[in-house]
Amino acid sequence: MVAVVHAKPDSAAPQAVAAWLESLAGTYPREDVDLFRAAFDYVQERAGARAGADGEALVDRALGVAGIVAGLKLDPESIRAALLVVLPAAQAFDAEQVASRFGGGVAALVAGVARMESIRARSVGATPDERAAQSENLRKMLLAMVEDIRVVIVKLAERLAALRWLMSGDEAERRETAREVLDLYAPLANRLGVWQLKWELEDLSLRAIEPATYKQIAALLDERRLDRQRYIEDVVATLGRELEAVRIHADVSGRPKHIFSIWSKMRRKQAGIDSLYDIRAVRILVDDVKQCYAALGIVHHLWTPLPGEFDDYIAKPKANDYRSLHTAVIGPEGKPLEVQIRTREMHQHSEYGVAAHWRYKEGPGSRRDPAFEDRIAWLRQVLDWKDAIADTSDWLAAFRQSLFTDTIYVLTPQGKVVDLPAGATPVDFAYAVHTNLGHRCRGAKVDGQMVPLNTVLSNGQRIEVLTVREGGPSRDWLNPELGYVTSHRARAKVRQWFKAQLLDETVAHGRATVERELARAGASLLNLDVLAAKAGYGKPEELFAAVARDEVNLRQLQTAIKSAAAPAPPPQAAHAADGVVTRASRAAGSGSGILIVGVDRLMTGLARCCKPAPPDPIAGFVTRGKGITIHRASCANLARIRAREPERLIEADWGARRDEVFPVDIVVESGDRPGLLRDISEVFSREKINVTSVNTLTRQHLARMGFTIEVAGVEQLRRALALVREVPGVLAAGRR
Repeated sequence: MVAVVHAKPDSAAPQAVAAWLESLAGTYPREDVDLFRAAFDYVQERAGARAGADGEALVDRALGVAGIVAGLKLDPESIRAALLVVLPAAQAFDAEQVASRFGGGVAALVAGVARMESIRARSVGATPDERAAQSENLRKMLLAMVEDIRVVIVKLAERLAALRWLMSGDEAERRETAREVLDLYAPLANRLGVWQLKWELEDLSLRAIEPATYKQIAALLDERRLDRQRYIEDVVATLGRELEAVRIHADVSGRPKHIFSIWSKMRRKQAGIDSLYDIRAVRILVDDVKQCYAALGIVHHLWTPLPGEFDDYIAKPKANDYRSLHTAVIGPEGKPLEVQIRTREMHQHSEYGVAAHWRYKEGPGSRRDPAFEDRIAWLRQVLDWKDAIADTSDWLAAFRQSLFTDTIYVLTPQGKVVDLPAGATPVDFAYAVHTNLGHRCRGAKVDGQMVPLNTVLSNGQRIEVLTVREGGPSRDWLNPELGYVTSHRARAKVRQWFKAQLLDETVAHGRATVERELARAGASLLNLDVLAAKAGYGKPEELFAAVARDEVNLRQLQTAIKSAAAPAPPPQAAHAADGVVTRASRAAGSGSGILIVGVDRLMTGLARCCKPAPPDPIAGFVTRGKGITIHRASCANLARIRAREPERLIEADWGARRDEVFPVDIVVESGDRPGLLRDISEVFSREKINVTSVNTLTRQHLARMGFTIEVAGVEQLRRALALVREVPGVLAAGRR
């Protein structure tokens, strides 16, 4: 590991702090060092002797973070922010005051780090795959939340300082922090290419979580240290001579070993430490890319390369812009040896990553470098990429796609990350969590505050959806001008719900038509599955829908009924065989008092499709061999008859009122619950209304019930429907 150039002082004693600040004067202008001192004094004044949640004095934590950031050679603003980063924990952060004393950029950095602290990984009870997905989404959300990448680097430095402190602190808190670092922050350091922080974060986390494993690998490395050191010295000397002979000015050194990397490779390859190629490793630094490949040729000339162990990250850089040549060879004494070859500029980037591209400014008049600004913009884009993209074309495609990435990341109340398209609302969030949650959504809280359902969400917000027990979406959600729904998934779910309701109505209408034709044909007991098959449909519901849409006309339906009908036994025998007890309907003779204009003593019957009842406007239809069928004037079937055979229509009236009842079909929609049918039946019982048939269909906790009831007239029907609507859970009740 490359040593940190500006380590923090051993304590917060004035002399130690002064010496540390003075050491920065060799890198930063004097006016910046004076601002560092002012920032430290401000922290001492505001935080005092207070300690953080992990027990470390906040002043010491500030110095630790600032020392790491200075070691990465970030700009002066970042170091000032690192010194002030503990202020939110001390509840002493005044953004306006910090901006006026140390600059608006510093205040923004401190606020950004504090916001990152509010996002914590919650993976209790999660499977390894769920935990990995959750951590990846958290990393994406953290990166999407910040406008300045320096916020992430300062936060990484703060986590490293915390881990260093916890190595001698409480074991349970050390393990919890280390697990969060491995899940969230070490991968962030890798994505930014800040290897200095990545390796130490990983090594300290492994030491906290698997102390026995860490000590075992460290002991194995120590046991072979002298032999390995002698071996590396011989290799370095040999390479130095060979490179000098071809006039390549190179720095050759042994590459440091990181215990977490060794442990990961041992697990991945299920091999012992001796079989790993990079236990013995050297690094060659040269001036330019041409010399990289020349040095590679010399290495392969000296020793035999191992098959499949060569990686050219110069021609095909990693997604985080890591560039280097990696090769493994059979070195001296027949031992495997790894060699890394890169330019000095590549090495600078590999050690410091994004941090290598921030430099302190030489004063207010310093010129802006357009190439530098383009570089930073490019680095901002790669943060959304996966860690490894193998093919160059895929790499370029990912770059182009990343330019148009438009995603936000929000949290559930349990801390799970949900990704949504930019501009998403709480309704989009509800449907992203679960379809049924979206259907029942009636309100939302964002960060604990009630908001309208068309509120546009932002990164990092915590969303809580308020629901009703039963119900469905509003049609207003499909209106783009109202802005309730923006995601394609949520819009499709809403449309699907309404389509399902329409389908239920269509099926019910078709079922009534089929049942009427079955009754006319004397085949009410016919197996509906057989009938559907004869008509060319797989299920009865499909046949019902086709009949309602006129895809199957009455003639085709009658033909299918005749084909499916078997010789029917006498009605009494059939009832006896089935054990069904029947009850005669009091409406059996209904319609006998209907007056037909210009005709006397003509047999009449009520149409089953619309079931008219006084005082509904009615009309008659002359049925061959069956007298006149009475329809409601608004009946859809009557409208079709009028268009096809108007000559068979005849005027009709109810005539004088008689002591008789009429069958009427009604439909009740309600949230499904236990006891619902009983409560509705009690209403009919109190009103002395006879129920002759009931059909129920429940889908997605929404019940749709069809009743055939016998009423004396429309007034009694209206009163009954009003009482049914008052039953708890009933959403609508009306006549079919």
